[in-house]
Amino acid sequence: MTTITAPATTPSRVSSRTLLTCAAVASPLWAAVSLAQAFTREGFDLTRHPLSQLSTGDLGWLQITNFLVGGLLTIAGSFGLRRVLDSTWAPRLVLVNGVGMAAAGVFRMDPADGFPVGTPDGIPSTMSWHSVLHMVCGSIAFAVLIAACYVLGRMYSRAGNRRFAAASRVAGTAALLGNLWAMTGGAAGSLTLAVGVITAMLWISVVAVARAGAGWERIEG
Repeated sequence: MTTITAPATTPSRVSSRTLLTCAAVASPLWAAVSLAQAFTREGFDLTRHPLSQLSTGDLGWLQITNFLVGGLLTIAGSFGLRRVLDSTWAPRLVLVNGVGMAAAGVFRMDPADGFPVGTPDGIPSTMSWHSVLHMVCGSIAFAVLIAACYVLGRMYSRAGNRRFAAASRVAGTAALLGNLWAMTGGAAGSLTLAVGVITAMLWISVVAVARAGAGWERIEG
């Protein structure tokens, strides 16, 4: 009697290509879903309402899901970036950004300034606990995203890639200025915030695509 023994198997490791794909997809997906809602949901005005406000109302679950999916994809992508970049801090900052995004989905903003439809105009005098936590998580996510862009700029400078170094710094500066303008109550602050943050987010995706296309060689920096 012949005994057939099944070959031993070992747990498969998630490939770098898969993780980098997560990083590449996260930002365009989040931006597309957010902007599609911004232009179609009744009463939403991107010059007055931050994209996080889309988490409120009957259709708020769409943006909540968007934050959770985008955050999880960014977290996964950070591990791919850690494999292909010799920068210690850039992947860590991207990881924290992903955690902040997911947390911003868990803790939603309060209705405000006429959105959803039927909400009184103006900002509420008090915020709920989950709205406060949303603001904290969002602020952390923005801060580390900006830092990640500047760290990548330094890394690319050391590697001699001036084009990517400049683009990294431009993306980080766009997010920084967008945040500062919104914080100071500048005209159309929510719009400038959205433009700046989405620019920085998309740059992280570009870096992931570039590293995947380069065969995952590590960059010294």
